[in-house]
Amino acid sequence: MPSFIIGVAGGSGSGKSTVTEHIVSAIGCEQVAVIIQDNYYRDLAHLTPEQRRKVNFDHPDSFDWELMLKHIDDLANGLPIEMPTYDYARDTRKAETVTVLPAPIIVIEGLFALLDSNMRKYMALRIYVDTADDIRFIRRLERDITERGRTTESVIKQYLESVRPMHRQFIEPSKRNAHIIIPHGANKAALEMIVARVKAAINNDELSVSAYFEEV
Repeated sequence: MPSFIIGVAGGSGSGKSTVTEHIVSAIGCEQVAVIIQDNYYRDLAHLTPEQRRKVNFDHPDSFDWELMLKHIDDLANGLPIEMPTYDYARDTRKAETVTVLPAPIIVIEGLFALLDSNMRKYMALRIYVDTADDIRFIRRLERDITERGRTTESVIKQYLESVRPMHRQFIEPSKRNAHIIIPHGANKAALEMIVARVKAAINNDELSVSAYFEEV
């Protein structure tokens, strides 16, 4: 039986990870494989630290789309992958990888998960998490300071210079490609509906998007 592939997109701090974690928890971790787009930033080891800091990490070109698409295709065809990991303090890819095994459900989570048409072709369900800008900024500020070793000043500067304009140019428009738009972040009612939808599709072996939605 082919995998049921879900795309989860939304701005930085919108609640994408909460949606993904809820799906994994409700369905069971042994039934779900997760691909995190943040792990697919391009390897910048060839650049100096100063050069890396000048890279716009909020632009789609900062991601290794070729590798990500290959990994999605491999998982969809029942093959395990070695997902890269990323060092946010050094702005480059780590040497370590994470083995991701194929599963009945595959979740693709990322800022630009719904942007690329080649990636969307794999998805039976496309979700956009829509959260107010001020809430997203506060969440990003807290996360980048506590988890990624950033200063308040650097987070604000990046938000104004790249995060906000790239969100408006690329991420916000991509929600037109979604089957479901979750308003006000990862709210309980929406999460319960999504899980019920996924369980119904699996139980009925209806893994085609055409069974529930018109193609976008």
